[in-house]
Amino acid sequence: MGGALPDYYFRVRENGAAVFRVDTANRQRRIEMDQIATLNVRNGEVKPHGDHPLSPDDIAAIQDWLNRRVTLLARRDIDDIHRAVDHLNLTTQWVQARATDAQLDEVTDALLLAMHDLRTVLVRKKAERLSDGDEEAGEAPGD
Repeated sequence: MGGALPDYYFRVRENGAAVFRVDTANRQRRIEMDQIATLNVRNGEVKPHGDHPLSPDDIAAIQDWLNRRVTLLARRDIDDIHRAVDHLNLTTQWVQARATDAQLDEVTDALLLAMHDLRTVLVRKKAERLSDGDEEAGEAPGD
């Protein structure tokens, strides 16, 4: 391994991470990782692991990682949506140019229902945003 190791290691889990303190300052020069906490990305909850009290440095490192993780996940979410738009376009081209009748029979109902559901939610959310914008501008709904 090249370079110095970080002081903390975060093992990503579905809803957050297990937090380890990395120690290489031992006689065997082995990497030791002691779990010090678990954290939940969704609600920001940090639970010390076992009898390990968290130092201010631990808390600061955990908060920094959590902030960066939330930003990364948000960026991934919007990237996934942009990919979905591309995939819808590719699906449209496939339907128009290459799909067989059997393939269309297999996917048409599922696609129509999913697109109808998505359209319904998008229209409702857009109407809410427009309504909120009218209210913020001092207009009553329906003016």
